[in-house]
Amino acid sequence: MSDNETRPTDAEVEAELKGVPEDMIDQPSSNDEAAKLREELEAAKQDVLYAKAETQNVRRRLEKDIADARAYAATGFARDILSVADNLARALESIPPDLREDDKFKNLVAGLEATGREIEKVFGSHGIVRIAAMGLPLDPHQHQAMIEMPSADAEPGTVISELQAGYMIKDRLLRPAMVAVAKKPD
Repeated sequence: MSDNETRPTDAEVEAELKGVPEDMIDQPSSNDEAAKLREELEAAKQDVLYAKAETQNVRRRLEKDIADARAYAATGFARDILSVADNLARALESIPPDLREDDKFKNLVAGLEATGREIEKVFGSHGIVRIAAMGLPLDPHQHQAMIEMPSADAEPGTVISELQAGYMIKDRLLRPAMVAVAKKPD
């Protein structure tokens, strides 16, 4: 049975249409309208699914951006404080052994060494770690070759001296290690 057969008919409409050939009567094509409505409904469902997917993608991107902002918010400050750590390390290295044993300077040296350890501890708690360089092959993602030095002891392309320490913050490069790399002797 079609939709037309199930509808109640109006007696006046039937009386008026009596004697008119059926092919001339304009029958409402409810099947066409229903099909059209079904297509529109399917299209609307697809649009809703695409909108939901896009919303979910935007939410994921925002969550990742927020996580990155939290994880790497201190990057600028960390780069700035690295120069302080470098200066402290150079100061400690420049103290001659005889002054380290001198009673007048022992406490000063101990205080400087404790400050250096505290800086390393703070770096570690914020995911800042020193990049290993000495004796390793040059890694352009972590090392910056400043000079090449002839060496018979090391393989060419191996780091033989670290001019400045490099650091990572979590999984990102904070500062490359500036290194001297071995080359074949002349």
